[in-house]
Amino acid sequence: MTSNVNIEKLARLAKLQLSEAEQESFGRQVTDILTFVEKLSELDTEGVEPMTSALDIDNRFRDDTPAGSLSPETATQTAPAAKDGFFLVPPVLGKK
Repeated sequence: MTSNVNIEKLARLAKLQLSEAEQESFGRQVTDILTFVEKLSELDTEGVEPMTSALDIDNRFRDDTPAGSLSPETATQTAPAAKDGFFLVPPVLGKK
């Protein structure tokens, strides 16, 4: 079973504010999903060809043509932190 600590961490990473009831409901859903994935991993897939779709269709991609892009100001206007058109993010690696 998924613990409340894990649900709280997931919510924090997703920037969600969940009530106690939502955490409980979300926890049950995550547990159900993980249980289903465990069952899938038990299946024998030896000799099964990989596929990208359950349907026998060809990809219908649009032509890859250049188009206009967002200005740095537009791209960063909803960012939690930005400066001079760049996203500000916390450091990932420590100092050497």
